[in-house]
Amino acid sequence: MTRIVQSHYMHWAKTHQHARFNLATSGMASVPISEFPCKLEDLELSRGGSYGWKPLQEALARHSGVSEENVVAAAGTSMANFVAMAALVEPGDEVLVEHPTYELLLSTLGFLQARIRRFPRRAENQFAIDPAEIPVTPQTRLIAITNLHNPSSALIPESTLREIGAIAQKVGAHVLVDEVYLDAAFEQAPSSAFHLGPEFVITNSLTKVYGLSGLRCGWILAEPELAQRMWRMVDLFDVNESHPAERLSRVAFAFLGKFRARARAVLETNRQVWNAFAATRKDLVDVTLPFGTTAFPKLLTGPVDQFCEFLRGKYETSVVPGHFFEMPDRFRVGFGGSAEELREGLKRLASALDEFALESGAGC
Repeated sequence: MTRIVQSHYMHWAKTHQHARFNLATSGMASVPISEFPCKLEDLELSRGGSYGWKPLQEALARHSGVSEENVVAAAGTSMANFVAMAALVEPGDEVLVEHPTYELLLSTLGFLQARIRRFPRRAENQFAIDPAEIPVTPQTRLIAITNLHNPSSALIPESTLREIGAIAQKVGAHVLVDEVYLDAAFEQAPSSAFHLGPEFVITNSLTKVYGLSGLRCGWILAEPELAQRMWRMVDLFDVNESHPAERLSRVAFAFLGKFRARARAVLETNRQVWNAFAATRKDLVDVTLPFGTTAFPKLLTGPVDQFCEFLRGKYETSVVPGHFFEMPDRFRVGFGGSAEELREGLKRLASALDEFALESGAGC
């Protein structure tokens, strides 16, 4: 089995995502330091070695409604996913993964030499999961899903999560739920799936919904014995997390209501802007959203990769090509930035769509 040692999406994101009008970013725009309630004297550069800094562990546990022994701190959701999967999966283990999904989940599992099988999230069903289509076998060790779904922002209801948990429990498997976008559903979001049973392992962070990606504050929720195994996995990567980041993260949790209100105001405004734009486009389908930070429309007028290059090159606007999410006829749009940037980006997107349709001879 060939070991995958790279993520094509992350390479693209670091080298081709940036544009004057960036609609490719999936999270909230960063909180400026002038709005972060912290003083320099609150910080220290380092601390003694331990499995997590206790004040932050307490804040993570309190936020998640769990015991501290259930919490494993990690450098963002991507590292949380890596650590969780590395602790749960041996080479050759069968792992069931939603389709479409976030590319880094697949590349990480490829690196871990898992045997990956897929189950659909069908566009015609608003990317919902039908538990009857999950091909579980006695060899299944893990089922991996995202909630909210990356890239479509679809919400998995608690009833479906319970069914998935029951399926996993029958064969002694775990369910990994990446919940990094879940808080973007606000009042419509269910409680973390961790509370549904011991088979659930959860990853999350402050990176996407709260505009605090620079803190790299991520975490895993797992049963205590499994959490200890994950802490030992963290030993392979670093001694401790960056202590200034730990301290700033503790401050962030103390003021999370403020950052949540900021995110909600931005996303509710921008989602209305996006939905109004989408209603005018006959060349895009599957575009209206009730919540979330991203949309995943299907393009009806030509090759998406070619369109994305055209949009970025001529109109200085970026979106994510859908082939990174295994659906090459779609692209992902993020709307966590300012309303002004979004409006101008969508204006340029509209012009690019119109011109591209004329040049491709596929006008709608």
